[in-house]
Formats: sequence, C-alpha cells, structure tokens
Amino acid sequence: MFTILLTFSDNRAKASQFMDAHKKWISQGFDDGVFLVVGNLQPNRGGGILAHNTTFEELMVRVNADPFVAEQVVEAEIIEITPARTDVRLEFMMA
Repeated sequence: MFTILLTFSDNRAKASQFMDAHKKWISQGFDDGVFLVVGNLQPNRGGGILAHNTTFEELMVRVNADPFVAEQVVEAEIIEITPARTDVRLEFMMA
C-alpha cells in the first residue's frame, strides 16, 4: 500500500493549465484498480492519494506521468506502507 503526497511547488499558478489532464490521470488510476482514495491536502497544500495493487517501481512511473508532476506544479513523495493489521473492511489490503 502506498501514500502519495503531491505538494504544490513554486509553479502552483500553472495548475489550471494542466487540471483537465491531471483529472484524466486520476481517473485512469481508478480505472486501473490502483487508486483507492484521492483528496486534497489541507490547508490547500496539494493532494494525497492512497494506492495499492502495484509495485513501487510501477507507481513511480505512474506518478511521473501525472501532468502536475511532469510540469512541476507539484512535488511528489511516495511512501510505502506494509500493513500489519487492518479493519475487517480493508482486509483486501493485506494481500
């Protein structure tokens, strides 16, 4: 399981130029079964994604393909979490 932090950079003002492409990138992540949750980092710091069903290397390629990352609107950090225990509703993450 992975947490991806997409923190706004000094190029934040360019976000509107790439928003549609960024949203398509997010949709593709859900369609591919990789993204579980996408949301905003508060207060207005960027975005966060919870991902699974992929390797670190595959996820790096996917994150680097995000138009926000490619255009340096955000800086990406990928944090890998090895679940040791989950709520019964999240048991699928233990696989």
